[in-house]
Amino acid sequence: MSDPTTLRTISGLPDAPPSLGDATLVMIDCQNTYTRGVMELDGVQAALDQAEELLDRARSAGIPIIHVQHDGGAGSPYDVRDEIGAIVDRVAPRGDEPTVVKNYPNSFVRTELDTLLKTNPGRPLLLAGFMTHMCVNSTARGAFSLGYAPTVVAGATATRTLPGPGGADVPAPAMQAASLAAIADLFGVVVPDTAAVPD
Repeated sequence: MSDPTTLRTISGLPDAPPSLGDATLVMIDCQNTYTRGVMELDGVQAALDQAEELLDRARSAGIPIIHVQHDGGAGSPYDVRDEIGAIVDRVAPRGDEPTVVKNYPNSFVRTELDTLLKTNPGRPLLLAGFMTHMCVNSTARGAFSLGYAPTVVAGATATRTLPGPGGADVPAPAMQAASLAAIADLFGVVVPDTAAVPD
């Protein structure tokens, strides 16, 4: 059996991240619900540290920044009208940074995200946020399908332990690794942390 390889490698697609100054940063669902309670993610504070660092660098570089916020409706863990669904203060939008409110895991579905990105055409995407296996994964796939070049900053993402189909739980680290590997197989470049994104 041959060594594992990715469809990106077989297809000759790039495996290096873009320069920060050439990209658009998309911050996905960095909401309070993931920091506590039933939806708290494994390693969420460390991921928010990385997301905050990436956001600060993006602001200093003057690149386009778009925030995404999931709305699950009143009473849900994603109620954007309540504090639980608000974006975490330290990575919240500033100034004229737009926020796209979505209702599906793929941030492009029934939102203005594609339209906003097209105001700065041709820029690769840097993706950070939550959850890795769900909205980050879905958005990376959606971006790829629309012709964008996404890069996921792994250290600025996190997920949680899930029930497995055989009855045993799938631990969060395994979910994280598998989700990132699935993205890196074809849909986008995956880098380990913010430091791996060149200026």
